[in-house]
Amino acid sequence: MTTALPISRVVNLIPRDSQRFWAIDESEAQRRLLASDVGQVLAIDGSFAIVAQDGERVALARSLDRPLRYFLAKAVDGPVLIVAERIDEIAAELARHGWEAQFHPSYTRMVPAHHVTTLRLVGCPDPNPVYLRFFDPPRATLPGDLDQIGRHYIEGVYTELRKWLALHDRGAPIGVPFSGGIDSGAVLLCLYKLLLNEGQAPTRLKAFTLDVDGEGDDARQAREFLSRTNLEMLHETIEVSSSSLDPLRAVSVIEDYKPLDVECAAVNLALLAGIRERYPSWTLLVDGDGGDENLKDYPIEANRELTIRSVVNNRMLYQEGWGVDSIKHSLTYSGGYSRACVRSFACAREYGFEGFSPYTRPSVIAVAEAIPFAELTKGSHERLYALKGEIVARGIRSVLGLDMPVFPKRRFQHGSVSAKQVARLFPQDETRYRRHFEKLHAAVV
Repeated sequence: MTTALPISRVVNLIPRDSQRFWAIDESEAQRRLLASDVGQVLAIDGSFAIVAQDGERVALARSLDRPLRYFLAKAVDGPVLIVAERIDEIAAELARHGWEAQFHPSYTRMVPAHHVTTLRLVGCPDPNPVYLRFFDPPRATLPGDLDQIGRHYIEGVYTELRKWLALHDRGAPIGVPFSGGIDSGAVLLCLYKLLLNEGQAPTRLKAFTLDVDGEGDDARQAREFLSRTNLEMLHETIEVSSSSLDPLRAVSVIEDYKPLDVECAAVNLALLAGIRERYPSWTLLVDGDGGDENLKDYPIEANRELTIRSVVNNRMLYQEGWGVDSIKHSLTYSGGYSRACVRSFACAREYGFEGFSPYTRPSVIAVAEAIPFAELTKGSHERLYALKGEIVARGIRSVLGLDMPVFPKRRFQHGSVSAKQVARLFPQDETRYRRHFEKLHAAVV
């Protein structure tokens, strides 16, 4: 027998202690969502997944760095909205009430980043959600001066790191998943200088590099980066066997099947497992996620749907995908990094870490959106790919007074293993990953 439930019931499964509000409390954040004032919502600092209810109206919003999912269930007395970080948490809640027959993974919905999603729980048929954008930075407003662009960009990164640092215990160790690439390199250098400037011990800082079978190119690159910046004392290599890489486990952790995200999650899980084994109480990690998206550093040729014009002319394409008004927008997953953030968030949660990336913060993305990419690239792929290293290196020199080594782009999963082993370990088999994902919920579908 189904227990009678009040109409407009909301089941919020987001752990309250997972919210990271920097300046306000959760009740104030909820008030801002319900007020639908985009300026007030944008001013919510931190990492958050907010649910706010006013009668039949429910407003949802999240920061770019974490997921927020929902499912509208049908009870005898009216709709019940279930909100969670994970698809399997929604499935378990439905099963607890005897509603598992209503579930399918594709029926779950992801709240798109940078929008307030408003639902009205009015029964069958349920109206579509309404999306209100709260982050809409102006585009291409900076002059085409790479020195000025780099200074603004790294100033933004440094400022966000300083705000984040002020919220944490001065003695807590800080780890940086470190490849020696542009994004992790800039994060490490900014943190190192920040700790010195704040009168704190730089020995709190450690650069963790994953090395699979002792043959990864990232390990060599990381050592060279640190040698050239005189920071070798910060380095620690996490060595693992390729047999420990488990893409199918990664599918279950991130609840996704896109090959690049699955493979990135597989090596990320190996790195985090190694850190956790050595340091049982370590909590804080700062990574470079979102840096590629901000400065549009992906091979356009690898995606037949993209052209350089679409990349440089579409607002936050790599952060948000094609946008909530697009046919290509995935209701189940969202798009761009708004979808891919799970590969970091879920893996960190799996091992009890608290992660942060300054590149996902609106103030830093706003600088990136202000870059006149079309003017600077003039339709050239090569110019676009060269921009990131130029911008970040110039910014590091201007803001920190340091010369940062710049190496060619390499994905995390490719740099952690031998180049000869990439095809064997990461075969880009979406069909296999998709089938495994479907099997995870086969018992309740």
